[in-house]
Formats: sequence, C-alpha cells, structure tokens
Amino acid sequence: MPTLVNYRGDDEFYSAGSACSVDSALFFSIGSNVDVYGPSRKRARISNPFAFESQMFEEKKPSIENLPDECLFEIFRHLPGGQERSAAACVSKHWLMLLSSVRNTEIYKSESTQTGQEVCKSKQDVEMTTVDETKEDDCEGYLTRCVEGKKATDLRLAAIAVGTATRGGLGKLSIRGSNSIRGVTDLGLSAIAHGCPSLRVLSLWNVPFIGDEGLLKIARECHLLEKLDLSECPSISNKGLVAVAENCPNLTAVTIESCRKIGNESLQAIGRCCPNLQSIAIKNCPLVGDQGVASLLSAASTVLSKVRFQALNITDFSLAVIGHYGKAITNLVLGGLQNVSQKGFWALGSASGLQSLESLLITSCRGTTDVSLEAIGKGCPNLKQMSLKKCCFVSDNGLVAFVKVAGSLKSLHLEECNRITQFGILGALSNCVSKLKSLAFVKCMGIKDLALETPALTPCLSLRSLIIQNCLSFGSASLAIVGKLCPQLHHLDLSGLCAITDDGLLPLLESCEDGLVKVNLSDCLNLTDNVISALARLHGETLEVLNLEGCRKLTDASLAAIADNCSLLNDLDVSKCSISDAGVAALSRGVQHNLQILSLSGCSNVSNKSMLSLGKLGQTLVGLNIQQCNFISSSAIELLLENLWRCDILYGVNTSVPI
Repeated sequence: MPTLVNYRGDDEFYSAGSACSVDSALFFSIGSNVDVYGPSRKRARISNPFAFESQMFEEKKPSIENLPDECLFEIFRHLPGGQERSAAACVSKHWLMLLSSVRNTEIYKSESTQTGQEVCKSKQDVEMTTVDETKEDDCEGYLTRCVEGKKATDLRLAAIAVGTATRGGLGKLSIRGSNSIRGVTDLGLSAIAHGCPSLRVLSLWNVPFIGDEGLLKIARECHLLEKLDLSECPSISNKGLVAVAENCPNLTAVTIESCRKIGNESLQAIGRCCPNLQSIAIKNCPLVGDQGVASLLSAASTVLSKVRFQALNITDFSLAVIGHYGKAITNLVLGGLQNVSQKGFWALGSASGLQSLESLLITSCRGTTDVSLEAIGKGCPNLKQMSLKKCCFVSDNGLVAFVKVAGSLKSLHLEECNRITQFGILGALSNCVSKLKSLAFVKCMGIKDLALETPALTPCLSLRSLIIQNCLSFGSASLAIVGKLCPQLHHLDLSGLCAITDDGLLPLLESCEDGLVKVNLSDCLNLTDNVISALARLHGETLEVLNLEGCRKLTDASLAAIADNCSLLNDLDVSKCSISDAGVAALSRGVQHNLQILSLSGCSNVSNKSMLSLGKLGQTLVGLNIQQCNFISSSAIELLLENLWRCDILYGVNTSVPI
C-alpha cells in the first residue's frame, strides 16, 4: 500500500507482471492482453511468462460472428443508411448474403426519421442525414447492370442488390450466361427481388440453374416490372411465368425463347392479367400451341402491337385468330411455322383484321404461296414493309399480284426465294404503285439472264433504293433492262454479282437522273476502270459512299477519276483492288475535302511511298484500314500512328518489309 500511495510515475506498467498471490489457473484464464501493474524490482525473470493455449482463448472470446442469423438480420435492418449497409456487406460473404435478404420495406426507420425531425448534435449532422435519406427515398430505378459468363454468380447479384438499393435503384438487369462452377441460382435472383423493388426490365439468357422459385420472388417483390426476356431457361415453367403475369400488371413486353417448360398456361395468364401488353415474342417453345395463342390474342387485341411467333407448333387456326383479332398489330414476324398451310396464311389476310399492320416478315413458311401472298396484300391496306425469306413456293405470279394490290407498300425484300426470276423483278418494278421506294433481292438463285425481247415497261419513278445481292446468275442483260426502269435511284447495291460487266452497269448509270448517293459494287469481279470513271463523271457531284472492295480489275485510273470528280465523297473502300502508290497519291491531290473513311486493305502494291499521301489525307480521315498492305513497314506505321492521332487506324503485322 505505501508503495502505491508514494508512486511518482517512475515505475512502469508491465504486461503480464504479477505481485499478487492469485490462483494461477484463474489468472491464466484472463488472457495475455491484460496489463497488471508491478514495480521494476518485480520484473519477471522470463521473457514470456504466460503461454496460453489458443483454444482456451477462442472459446471465451466474445464475437459478433457467434450471433445467430436472426440477430444479425435484426442488427442489419437497423443500420442507419446505405453507406453503413454497404460497408457491412464488405465484411464477409455471409454478411453480404444476409444483407441481401433484407427487403427495403423491412429496413427500420425511427419515428423521428419518418416525421422528418432529426435530433442531431450539430447542423452538419442534420444536413448529412437529410441528404442520405433523400438518396434512399429516391430509388426509382435509374441504374442498369449486366453480368455475363464467369461474372454471373449469386454473390455478384447480392452485391448489386445491396449496392444499388440507395443509389438510384436498379431499373434494368441483364444476366447472360452463367458461371459453370458457381452459376446464378434462385438465391441470387431472390437477392435482386428483395433489394430492387424498382426493377423494370429483367433479361435472363442461358441460366439453367434459375427456376420457378427465383421468378416467384421477382413476382412477389418487383411489381413495377415492365419487360421480361427469358431465353434458354430450361428450369422455368408455367408456374413462375404465371406468377409474374398475375403480380406484375405493368408488363408491356415479354420475350420467351427456347424455354421447353413454358406453354399455353403462361400465355393465357399473360393475356388475362397484363392489360398493357404491347409486345410478345415466342420462339422454339414446343408446349405453346393454338390454345395459348388464341387466348392471348383475343384478350390483348386492343393494345398488342408487336407479335413475333417463330418455330412453334401452331396451325392454321392460330393465323386465323391473328388475322381476326390483330386489330392493333403494326409489326408481325412469322417464322418456321411448319404446321401452317396455305389456308392459314390465306386466312391471315382474308380475315381483314390486320388493318393497322405496317411491317410483315415471313421466314421459312411453306404455307406462303402465290394465293396467300395476294390475300395478305388485299387484307392489309396499310402494309408498308414486306420481307419474304426462304419462301420456296412464292413465284413471279404471286409477287406481281401482291405488288399490284399492296397500295401502301414502300419496301419489298425477298431473300432466297428461288422461284423468282427476271420476270418477277421486271413485273414488280413496272406494276408497283407510286409509293414503292426500296426493292431488294438477295440470294435468289432463280434470277438468270434471259435473251428475250421485253415489251415496253413502265418505269418505277418512286424507287430510291435497289439492292440485288449475291444472285450469282444475274448478268448484264438483266441489269441493263432493270436500270432503265429505275431513273430516280439514290442507293444502288449490286454486291456479289460476279457476272455483270461494264456493258450492263453503264446503261443503269446513264439512266439515273437525280444522281447516286450510295453505291456498293463489292466483289463485282468483271468491272473495269471504264465504268468506274463513268460513275465518277456522271454522279461525282452527289456520290458520298462508294464500295469497290474485291473489284480486282480496278487500277489507279479509277482512283484518279474519283479524285477528280467526287467532291462530296466521305467513305471509300478499294480493298483488294489493284491500287498502287500512284493511285493513293492521286487521291491525296483530289477535290474531295470530306473523306473520312478510307480502306486500302489487301492492296499489296501500296508501300511506304504512300506515307506522305496518307498523311495529307489524314487531315480529314477518322478511319483508315491498311491491313494486309505488306509493303508498309512497321516503322512507317508507327510514324503514321503518331501523326494521325485523331484517326482510328487498322493495321496488321508486316513481314515483307524490314523494320
């Protein structure tokens, strides 16, 4: 006692020192972190007097980790703000998953917070609290998140749910693919449901481990959902989709693809419970049949404007229902309907219900014939865009008949319709009404040159765009006739027509009165400098885009003609042509001052000598392609990259020229 009373501060506290006669077992149980006072003369003679067993220490150390999840949940829901919850989520995966299970409605708000009266110690605290509360209350779904492949895990979704809850709210979520080891499951989607009630758009692509339970959580919590996209979700069935339809009345767009467990019951629920549905797309769902389609179309006939049915087991009955109830449909896509016959497509047009239809795309449907095509033209008076792909039973007669009766048609596209011949093209051009502006034939192998005399045909004065691509038998004789029927063309695309020559293209160029703006002649192997010079001379004042890729007979003379005449040109592609340094130099001295895109890819005769010319052209260029120009050295490319720093340059590894 005297020693303690007379203590002047000279003596020190020594960790684990002892001057008392205490039961050693009890003292040892206190732990090595306890500081005990002892004068210096009482210093212990050993450097580590107490060697405690770690097991004894851990058993009696208090830790929040020892609390049950129920207690942690209660603590987390009482955290004052989003920053605190985010910080807690960073502690461990366990805490993150627990926090993600707390609904926004379960977060505790004190009475003072609810009334807006804060009791704070300083004005700064009041301001900070007010701002934080404003952010938390303003969760209207402004944020967008997308997780793909290996990043698509439950933990990532839980982090998104916690992190976005007080930062504007998650509005759009897209999950594409899934981690093969720790893929997204119902647990991750449940976290999104709990923390993101503002979710409006949900896309699930190729997520085999997400099933009905996850979708049920979305249905219960995310009542603002407007768009749902399910693709390759084999574990989701009618149960989950029906729940979404019944609990999310704001649904406006639903897309279902390759979901083998979804069928008629889901479509019936969507039609019954979603009065605002505007778009429906269903592809490759074997359980979807006539019953589901009929229920959906009859219930949503007043608002449904976009319909896409592909690879479904529906029959003529469904198309008759679409033709009758599709009063509001403006865009219709039908593909791979193998069980629909000519009768079904005839009923689609003859039912006269598609009065608002503006765009129709039909792909790989054997029921599309000349008879049904004419019926569609008659029954859809406002049809503006028509596309037929792989419709093998449509011939020249059906095409001409359709063009005659489709009074509002502006765009007609035919692809791989092999019964269409030269007479079909000429008949469509000469019989169309004055509104047709675009006509396209792609890979129609039945179109061949026929050395027959044709009667005087009426030109199509309204046509502005003509596209004939990869019709391998389409030659100069056909092109010369077609050219005379299109005097007002602005856009010409003849790519892949390897059979045409200068003699076929020149009459078309001479007949165009207004001037061509965009021309694509890629892979027209037999064209020469003569016709390109004529093109530049006749349409140089209007030409803006010119693609000559793969025209191997074109030389520097073509570039010289383009340089002298095409003052408005901004996009030029002469890849794989016989262009050399002289042609590039001529182009750099040309009259065009707006050239922004230049492609010289595969021009093997272009070398380092063109660097000065390219530097001059680079004053306006934003894109330059010099790939496979093997006589341009790496050092020249580096210099070009340095000088044309505003321009995106595509280049490859050069091996022909040393550095």
